[in-house]
This record gives sequence, structure tokens and C-alpha cells, in this order.
Amino acid sequence: MFGGIEAGGTKFVCGVGSGPQDLVTARFPTISPAETVSTAVAWLREVSAGQLSAVGIGSFGPVDLKTGFITSTPKAAWRDFDLAGNVRRALGVPVVFDTDVNAAVIGEARWGAARGVLDCLYLTVGTGIGGGAIVGGRVVHGLTHPEMGHVHIPHNRVEDPFAGNCSFHGDCLEGLASGPAMLKRWGLRGEDLPNDHPAWALEAKYLALGVANFICTLSPKLVVIGGGVMRQGRLYDMVRDEVQRLLASYVERLPEIVPPGLGELSGVLGAIALAGESNSNG
Repeated sequence: MFGGIEAGGTKFVCGVGSGPQDLVTARFPTISPAETVSTAVAWLREVSAGQLSAVGIGSFGPVDLKTGFITSTPKAAWRDFDLAGNVRRALGVPVVFDTDVNAAVIGEARWGAARGVLDCLYLTVGTGIGGGAIVGGRVVHGLTHPEMGHVHIPHNRVEDPFAGNCSFHGDCLEGLASGPAMLKRWGLRGEDLPNDHPAWALEAKYLALGVANFICTLSPKLVVIGGGVMRQGRLYDMVRDEVQRLLASYVERLPEIVPPGLGELSGVLGAIALAGESNSNG
């Protein structure tokens, strides 16, 4: 029996099980580190009856993958917080730590839309924007971990005078196309914008610029896009069309661009998969 935590900026999704077939989940708001971790740990302990073999954590970032710390997050209370260590000490089991989007791409590759695909990308568009990639069957890490939401994309300030919403970079991809950026630019949340609002064409353009760059860099066979903003289902077709236009037939074979096969459970199931890998490796 494994525990999984998808640690998000607005909520923690916790799960116990071995995969989709027996998963039990709960959601808790992300408040102070001490309160949030205490609530999550108590739930994991209760639901598993103390029988967890390991816990996987997919966390919002930036993070230090070696130490298990959340680092330079805009959420001041969580800055330099030892998330993995606190969970490990509280539960007394091995903890495997990665980013929330890396966990999501692992979940989708194990059980979801990317099952059996050795080269794939998961992009989430919600409170923030982030991406995780698997290349040749291995999750991309590197010096730290990818920060796909903070790439800089073309920003025509005549067409879109919005300065951006990222506290670090202003008009990076996240600063222009995340849920909070949409709210700040238009005065309404995405779910409250009508289908024919000009927000959607601009959103599709920015997301397609990011995806086109990731396609040229990583050459994925499949691109999975999740997150709250993508609940506007017509965005998928709009992004596909815009990616095709941007790449102008230079890349002859474009990857499919699809919703998550696991819905909102990609991250927590990926965390369960991380815990399972730790257990199988001893």
C-alpha cells in the first residue's frame, strides 16, 4: 500500500492505494506548511491504518530534488520548507520527491493517455503553468528540473498590453497564460468567460507558442495538457490549429495534443507510482 501527495499551490491531493483500481483520495486546502502537512499526514495514516510502504510526493516548486525542499516559491510561508523531510519523519517510511508535473507525466505514462509512450510531455495550465517530460522512457531532470512555465515567448504589447502576472519574470508563459493571469487581465476567471470571448484566442496563441517550442526542443510523440484552464474544452482544437500554423509544416509529424487520460488524478497517481518505484528498488 502506497501513499501519494500532489502538493499544489492551492490544494493538496492525497491518495492511498496501488493504482487507479483501488485509489482513495482526499483534498485539503494549501494553508500554512505545518497545518497542511499535519492534515495530510493524519489522513494518510488513518486511511492506510499505518500500513504504508512508501510515500511519493509531487510538489509545486521550484524545489530541490536532492533535499526535498521547496525553494524560491512566491508562496512566502513555504519558501525553503522541508516538505519531504517532514512527511518522512512523521510517517517513518521512505519518501520519493519530485515536481507535481513530473509526477503527472509519470502517472499519465503509467496508467493514462501516454501509456506505453516513451517520449511524452505533460503541461498543466492552472494556478501556474508547468511541464514534465519523459524522453526515452526517463523523466527529464538535469541540474534542477524543467521550468516550462517560465520560458519567454513572443509578446506583442500592442495586441496585448497586459504586463504579465509572474512575480519573477512578468510576461513569461505563466505570467501571460495561467489562470491568475487571465483573471488579472480580463477581470473574470476562465470558467466565467463566455465561449466567444477574445480571451480564448489569445490563450490558445500563448499556449501554442509554448507547446511549439517544446515540440522543437524535446520532440515528444504525445503532448498531454491538463489543469483548470483547459476545462474550456475548445482550447484543445484551438491550440492544435495554432501549433500547426506556427510550425508551418517544418516539423512534418506533429504529436497528438490530448487531455489527461486520468483527469484530475494524474498527479496523485504519479506520486503513487513514485512510491511504488521506491519500494521495488528496495
